[in-house]
Amino acid sequence: MEIISHIDAQFDAIIREFKISGNILTIKPYGRGHINDTYLLTNSAAELPDYLLQRINHQVFGNVSGMMSNIHRVTEHLKSKFIKNDSSQITLELIKTKDHQLFKRDTNGCYWRIFDFKKGMKSYDVVETPEQAYNGAYAFGSFLYFMADFDPVSLIETIPKFHSVIVRMQQLKTAESHAFKERKDRSAIILKEIDKMSPLMCEIETLKNQMKIPLRVTHNDTKFNNVLLEDQGRGLCVIDLDTVMPGIVHYDFGDGIRTSTNLASEDENDLNRVKFDIEKFNAFVQGYLDGVNGILTPLEIEYLARSGALLSFIMGVRFLTDYLNEDVYYKISYEGQNFNRGSCQIELARQIIKREAELKHFIRKEAALKKRKY
Repeated sequence: MEIISHIDAQFDAIIREFKISGNILTIKPYGRGHINDTYLLTNSAAELPDYLLQRINHQVFGNVSGMMSNIHRVTEHLKSKFIKNDSSQITLELIKTKDHQLFKRDTNGCYWRIFDFKKGMKSYDVVETPEQAYNGAYAFGSFLYFMADFDPVSLIETIPKFHSVIVRMQQLKTAESHAFKERKDRSAIILKEIDKMSPLMCEIETLKNQMKIPLRVTHNDTKFNNVLLEDQGRGLCVIDLDTVMPGIVHYDFGDGIRTSTNLASEDENDLNRVKFDIEKFNAFVQGYLDGVNGILTPLEIEYLARSGALLSFIMGVRFLTDYLNEDVYYKISYEGQNFNRGSCQIELARQIIKREAELKHFIRKEAALKKRKY
């Protein structure tokens, strides 16, 4: 494998460590992820694969080895399941290093990995149609279904207490107590709204802690741009597997609802534009129920309607925590972006809660119509 000479020496040295095919012609930043740095490696030969090179944020993911082991075990399990069941779904392929490792640490202490790049597929930051919502949801539901026989406790927690409302509220309170007055004053109204909503948002976590809801292998970051759709619109590949670990279905379903039903951008500064799209919600429900193929328990089904509000609430709390902490976690492109992000998420949660009875009725009806074993 030869690296084209004009590629930066730092990338040249890293890429040479991995078992890739052909010659890398260009390298350029790819995507808009908040955490890791991602680069598209384009092959000089069109018939050979392109690749995604990522620098892992090891400040966020402290146990890089454990995380990469999770990803490898899960992708291998999914691959075997997809082949056995003749599924339309596909999975990411990890490219190993020449010494058969899953990642490479460079001389500066940075961690690198490479995946294959899925040509002919794309992700969407905003869901454009109900059909897209259905197809993306089907892929996420299929992920849960095909991982159902994998022991969740055999995976490490890549970010402990990742979706714990209680922990996230504690972090917010700590950030508020140390925040500069200007940021605290700007956040005062939204912080009062969060306190008001908090008891309702803790119910699902209570059921989890009481083991009334089963622990599953969950993706835990099912924002809609973490599924790849083909040109015809079918959702085929779930990506960004860093947070795959033990969890509950409401984390995945809820984050999908959070990111597929909001008509506004994530950092919209006019909350009047934040609108919950019921048509896309309905399509997402139908796709997800088809994907999970009857494995959910009655109690899991009962709380799906609230999970969209739960994950919007959690993300709102996290964005506002980072804003109060002077933007140390999420990448920002302008001052106040995390405040806007947090405010949008809390407004979306409020709208979903307001319609919970209606949403629950639709989910129950769809479960009955599909004649699943709920």
